[in-house]
Amino acid sequence: MRALGSLEQMQEVVQAAVLAGINHLETAAAYGPAEDFLGHALKQAEQPEGGWVVTSKLLPGLTLREGKHQLLKILERLGCDNLDNLAIHGINRPEHLDWALHGDGKDLLDWAQGEGHAAQVGFSSHGSQALIAAAISSGRFQFCCLHLHLLDPQRLPLAHQALEQGIGVLAISPADKGGRLQAPSPTLISDCAPFSPLQLAYRFLLAQGISTLSVGAAQASDLELAAALQSRDSPLSLEEQSSLQRLADHRHERVGADLCGQCQACLPCPNEVPIPELLRLRNLAIGHDLIPFCQERYNLIGRAGHWWETVDASACKQCGDCLPRCPHQLTIPDLLADTHRRLQASPRRRLWG
Repeated sequence: MRALGSLEQMQEVVQAAVLAGINHLETAAAYGPAEDFLGHALKQAEQPEGGWVVTSKLLPGLTLREGKHQLLKILERLGCDNLDNLAIHGINRPEHLDWALHGDGKDLLDWAQGEGHAAQVGFSSHGSQALIAAAISSGRFQFCCLHLHLLDPQRLPLAHQALEQGIGVLAISPADKGGRLQAPSPTLISDCAPFSPLQLAYRFLLAQGISTLSVGAAQASDLELAAALQSRDSPLSLEEQSSLQRLADHRHERVGADLCGQCQACLPCPNEVPIPELLRLRNLAIGHDLIPFCQERYNLIGRAGHWWETVDASACKQCGDCLPRCPHQLTIPDLLADTHRRLQASPRRRLWG
């Protein structure tokens, strides 16, 4: 989704993937000209050992007729007879899951597999914990794509649940959405030493048994770390464990008694404020000086539809409903007001929308 400046750029990235030992290409119809570029690049590129594994995605809510047409167009653009993996792109709301399990989405997935157009079907999600758990438990999907990050590991239990059920797991953007770790703050670099933040993040997920990490490569050099780590799925070394502990300790020291532990006990908020997610951004802004990333995510609230939160901290009415539920007795309304003051900035456009 990032190598879209030219066909030559896509060809460079695909060839670098082969050399790096990468065999899985994940794209989507929604990613601008990505499938067109990728289809042309695949005709020119060498094949990795065993051939390519190709994943693409369709948005939820399509009619059966629309879905069939769009899937055939995906195959045409990619120059493939079939997909290894077809995902529903963003089961983010209950109605999306209902469509996939009981509506036209069910018929579409049945048709895709029945006709041999897709070997496996799965889903990506930016939705709630409960929604993702329901999708995993439905028995419908063979793989899932989830936000799993070193600095936001709350969905790891869901990933482990999926893996225990034989469902493959792809970590969505452990670098960029994980804290823009490809361009970390000096504070975060120091906190993760002697490892780079991105190296520690990748190793953290690989050691958890996550089967696939997405690497949003815009140029060949973006794949160098992936190449170096391609066989590093062993348990964390003592030095890596020490760095992870130091990372957490430094965050706690800087944020102090106001650190949100992400337990979710404060929810639901009567004004639908996503308290833990907003205080997580505050944790990262103060704890690791990730100001540009946190401002970008905060100011995307309400501007990305169902792909991200829709209510920011300014919606807090100081009702105090959350206060008795917080096991750490955080002054949540005050912390939300502080979050808004720190992170409110000029809005930015999301990459795809």
